[in-house]
Amino acid sequence: QVQLVESGGGLVQAGGSLRLSCAISGRLLSTSTVGWFRQAPAKEREFVANIAWYSRITNYADSVKGRFTISRDNAKNMIYLDMNRLQPEDTADYYCAADVRGPLTTPRQSDYWGNGTLVTVSS
Repeated sequence: QVQLVESGGGLVQAGGSLRLSCAISGRLLSTSTVGWFRQAPAKEREFVANIAWYSRITNYADSVKGRFTISRDNAKNMIYLDMNRLQPEDTADYYCAADVRGPLTTPRQSDYWGNGTLVTVSS
């Protein structure tokens, strides 16, 4: 079993920055991928970014590329999402996710989810 707990959401003005954190407990494998998804009101959950647990290879959605950075601290069992130049369209619940054996690029691939943290960007 893997447990994921997000923190760091909040209200920020457009152009501002936030850092989301995800504390991970449980056992991940060399094939595991962890990452972030988001879901805005009345929209489907969408991929934001992921990072391979061992290789640190990262992937980003086109909508956040160049503005968001995903990183991980294996010693602390944490991943982070640094979000810069935030825009109102980034407003959503952000979810930490883990795919034990796969690529984690769609919601269906996630084996585990956190409860989410709300990010609100005001214009």
